[in-house]
Formats: sequence, C-alpha cells, structure tokens
Amino acid sequence: MARFASHKDIEAIESEMPWEQRDVAATMYQFLNRTADRFGDRPAITFQMFSDDGAKAETLTWRSFLERVTQAANLFRKLGVGETDVVAYILPNCHETAITLIAGTIAGIACPINPLLEPEQISSILRETGAKVVVTLRSFPKTDVAQKVAEAVGHAPNVRTVLEVDLLRYLSPPKSWIVPLVRPKNPTSHTAKVMAFSKHVSTQPKTLQFDDSTGDRVAAYFHTGGTTGMPKVAQHKYSGMIYNGWLGNTLLFTEEDNIICPLPLFHVFACHVILMAMISSGAHGVFPTPQGYRGDGVFKNFWKLVERWKITFIITVPTAIAALMQRPVDADVSSVKTAFSGSSPLPVELFKRFEKTTGVTIVEGYGLTEATCLVSVNPVEGPKKIGSIGLPLAYTHVRILDCAPDGAVKSEMGVDEIGEICVSNPGVYAGKTYVEPDKNKGLFADGAYLRTGDLGRIDADGYIWITGRAKDLIIRGGHNIDPAQIEEALAGHPAVAMVGAIGQPDSFAGELPCVYVELVAGAETTEKELLKFASDHIQERAALPKHVEILSELPKTAVGKIQKNELRKLAIARVYNAALDKSGLKAEVVEVFEDKKRGLVARLRKTGELDESAIAGVLGEFTRPWELTR
Repeated sequence: MARFASHKDIEAIESEMPWEQRDVAATMYQFLNRTADRFGDRPAITFQMFSDDGAKAETLTWRSFLERVTQAANLFRKLGVGETDVVAYILPNCHETAITLIAGTIAGIACPINPLLEPEQISSILRETGAKVVVTLRSFPKTDVAQKVAEAVGHAPNVRTVLEVDLLRYLSPPKSWIVPLVRPKNPTSHTAKVMAFSKHVSTQPKTLQFDDSTGDRVAAYFHTGGTTGMPKVAQHKYSGMIYNGWLGNTLLFTEEDNIICPLPLFHVFACHVILMAMISSGAHGVFPTPQGYRGDGVFKNFWKLVERWKITFIITVPTAIAALMQRPVDADVSSVKTAFSGSSPLPVELFKRFEKTTGVTIVEGYGLTEATCLVSVNPVEGPKKIGSIGLPLAYTHVRILDCAPDGAVKSEMGVDEIGEICVSNPGVYAGKTYVEPDKNKGLFADGAYLRTGDLGRIDADGYIWITGRAKDLIIRGGHNIDPAQIEEALAGHPAVAMVGAIGQPDSFAGELPCVYVELVAGAETTEKELLKFASDHIQERAALPKHVEILSELPKTAVGKIQKNELRKLAIARVYNAALDKSGLKAEVVEVFEDKKRGLVARLRKTGELDESAIAGVLGEFTRPWELTR
C-alpha cells in the first residue's frame, strides 16, 4: 500500500496514470463485490448496542454484509425504486443503517437524514428529493425518531412505503422482555404502507435480481446544514464515493486495520471517508451504540473499547477529543497507530493534550459534503503541521481565490495570502452539486472549482490552513475579524475545553467579538480571568472579546461542530434585553428564530404598558431585525 509523507508522494501517485484510468469499480455493487471476493470471511462491521467493553456485539463479515445489502436492494426494487428514485433513511447507527445506505445506492439513490432534525426539516428533505421509500425506527424507548418521521411523512406525499427497523433484536433478557411492555405506541399519522425492515429483507434472494448500473450516476443525496433553516441537498455520484474509498485505502487503511467510528452514518465523514474506505480496503469498522459518541457511557468506556477490538485507527472530531481528554486512559491502547480528526479545525492545545496523554498522533483532515467529502489530510507518515488541514490528496486541486458573487475570479492568492478555499477533484460534481439548480448559482469558480465558503491560505510547503468561514467573519465597523484567532487563544487556557467566538450586535460598530466557553470537567475559572487571558494572548486589539460567558455545554451538531447560530441567538437576546432594560422599556426577548429571508429575528413580548415606536427607537440601532408578539 502506498502511504504518503510529502507532496512529492502525492505527485508520484498522480503521475502513474490519470484518475480515469485507475482500475476502480464503476458502481457500488461492483465495489462491494470486489471486497467480498477478496475478504469474504474477514470481519466487516461490528455494532454493539451498549458501550461497555463486555457488551453483546454483532459482527458481519464482508460476505454476509454483501448478502444483506443485496437482499435489501432487491426489496427496494420490489417496492418500485428505480435508479432515479430515492430511499431515505432516518436512523441511528446500527447494521441496518449501513445496509440501507449501500443497498439504496445500488437500487436507486440513498438519502441519509439526520434523526436530530425537526419534522419540518425532515419533510422538506423528503419533498425536495421526492423520496419514495423511508427506512426508520420502530417506536423505541428514549427516542422520538419514529414520532418525528411519522409527522414528516404526513407532509411528504411521494413516500409510499415506510420500513421500520426494530432495535429490540439487539437486546438480551431482561431488557428484551421489558421493551415491548414500555415502548411508545407506533404513530400512524400518514397514508404510507408500514412494513418491518428485517422481516421483508430476509425474504429476498441473496443474488441481485436486476441488472446493475452500467456506469457512473448520482447514487446518494446528502443534506448539508439543517441545524437552522432548511437544509440544502447535495448530489453524490458513484465516482465520487468510490474515489473517497480509494483514497482511504491508498493512504490510510488496509484489511488488517480495526477502525472505531462513533460518528453518525448520516454524515459524509462516517459514510464516505470511513465506510467507503472500509469497503475499498477490507478494513474492519466498529460502531459503538446507536448514538455513537453521544451514546451512554461511550466516553467513559472508550479506551476499553479500543483495547477490546484492538483498534488501530480512531475516528474522531475536536469536541469528542475534548471530552476524551477529561477522562483517564484506563486501558491498553498500544494497538492504536493514528487518530483521524475532521469536521472542524482542531485547536493546537487540544492536539498537544491528546498526544501527550495517549502517545497517539492526530492526523487532521478536511472535507465537505459538497465535494462528496475528502479534500486534504496531514501526511500519515510525514510532517504534521498542527492546526493545518494538511496537503491536498491525490487528484485534488486546491486554489485560494478572491471571487465575485457569481464565481468570477477576481484574483488568485499567493503563498500565505488568505482567500476562499476552492476545490476540484473527482468528488466534485461541477455545476450540479445541489439538487435544486438555483442553489448552484455562484457556487463554482472557473466552472469546475467548488467554492467552499471556508477562508484559508496555502503555505510555502503546500499545507492548507483554514482561517475561518466567510460567513463567520466578525465585521467590526467594517474591519473583518477572523474568529479562529480568538478561539485559538482561549483554547490555550488549561480550564477551557471548547470555545465559540461570534459577533454580538453593537449599535455603533455593527458587531463586537463575543466568546462562549465550555470548561474541562471539574475545572474552575471565572469570566473575568478568561477576559484577562484573552487580552494577554490575542495580538489584534480589535479582536479582543467584549463579552465572555461560560456555558455548561456549548451547543453542538451531531458530528461535534459548535452551532454558532445558537450562540448568536444567545448573544442577540442578551444584548437586546440589556438595551431594553437600560431604556426602561417594558419588553423582553422571548426567543430568537431564523427566518428564511430576514435571518435571525428577535421576538419580543410586552411586560407592561409600552409604546411600540419606543422599541423601534432603541432596537433600530442594531442590524438584526425584531418583531413584537401580539
């Protein structure tokens, strides 16, 4: 296997032949068949319902995984799914989730949906994609997925069939006896036919009953965003998914590797970077608990799970690393070669803490849903520049550009000059990234380079550095402030676990830097001390935060990204309430919500007699809109 230590190794791989001439599978069914032929009796996927290191676990070999995928694909076709029809799934992690993803791409188009989304957002995705079949949970204690999906399906008229996965089969007595007695009533607020997933899959033949696709096509829809507002849906082709798997096999994994991946199988990191790379390489993947890192006891038992499964690669994100660093390494982790971190930039201090505590080096990478996923990674066997996202991967070309809104290139940045990171590789579906054509307008530079919306630079050695999100810039009186420099500084405080810097409303400057902090478990500090620490470590005076607030936990997405819009809501409510109170106005902010056209809007209610024009006089000095409840 060709590992890489420098940019020259990537150039050597590319010089062997163009990507189009590589001997890779053309379809997902071919892709999985090749692996089953080579590694049929080797373990493919292990799932355990509970997190303790002695918990019951179920392992599928590559041959048995192929058989179940084939049966599920046959069922989907029997239910009327063709190559352009959509099989959506709203599921936590389990074997059925991985089976549905791969089978969905073989029979039609798979569409993973985040179970944490609200019914309105789920139904929006179902309508936009025209989903015909939905695979989801049967009602189960301590989860409302079935209830939310029932409501969503009621507003998605194209859905004909709902296939229910029952997690009961993963339980042993006495829990398996108790759940049927306490499970919530299964909702039926829609007209779609409801069927049991496992029962009907098991009746299907283990050989494919229809002709496999003859070549490349769109095989998956992945939503991006959706924690606020309505999600956008990106299109992924076989070629992009298989490219991501090929990269993982070429540069990271072999059939001898055991990977622990407590990330959700609705996100491209777990689906494309990990599962596709497992298929390409024959590596074994372990998925602990339906909720992954969010599951009960996962952080507590994590190192013991590593020892149990002789893990060689840890798949993680910065928020999970921060949580792991609050617990002792209480097991033998000598099998671990590398930890692979993605999703968001990793603070330097957190990198150092992890390496010092575990003896394991983190490889930081970068990808995005719109590019199918992978873009760059720090060399596994070469210099790792802490805080960078590494070198562009084979057949990936990255440019730092200054673009007009329509994608026209105004200028290309030089070494260490900051601009927008723009990407071209086999995972980029140029011109057709999003399902809705209007959303592709202005998305590409020079026709083929995806505009990521991330600000960054490329240093003299070719390493890429993310400096922030274009939309996350704090604009103070026309001066652009990168929140990354504030977050990096405060992350160096020993009591700080995670940091989120945003711009809070200001009547004079438009925005002022504001910071929300989550502390290491058991640590103590004060907001005054953190302000002093920030003052000592932030060089740019304009970037000094005007407000620091400690939260018990920062709001995060299912894959560990800090939800900055939630922090903005907190800041808007606090600033507006302070302004109303200072002016003696009898009103208060009761919520901050996102409006499709107006952005974040503060909703107020009266607390006494009030002249509405007086509110306009006070809050009109801020740029964020407001409205008064009636």
